[in-house]
Amino acid sequence: MAEQKTTKSVATTAKKPATPKKETTKKVAAKKPEVVINAENVGFKAGDVYQALASEAKALTVAEIQKTAKISKEEVLLGIGWLLKEGKVKDDNGKIVLA
Repeated sequence: MAEQKTTKSVATTAKKPATPKKETTKKVAAKKPEVVINAENVGFKAGDVYQALASEAKALTVAEIQKTAKISKEEVLLGIGWLLKEGKVKDDNGKIVLA
């Protein structure tokens, strides 16, 4: 018997270049600092606002008070509310000034 040689043909497939994976960016909501609302805390924030206004000796916007006092916008607004109620500050064309 004659031996037959069998050859297996191996199909070569061209590999596709790997496609870069899309980076999924997860939007993480910035966690706002919690503002504790009680008479003591709001009173302290009013003091911070008052000191910021007194140190600058001029009318300031909410953002300027926030920067000077190094407190959050919410805390500035709480402090302004307290001081408005006491008659210590007043509104001067969108800026807050000591009364």
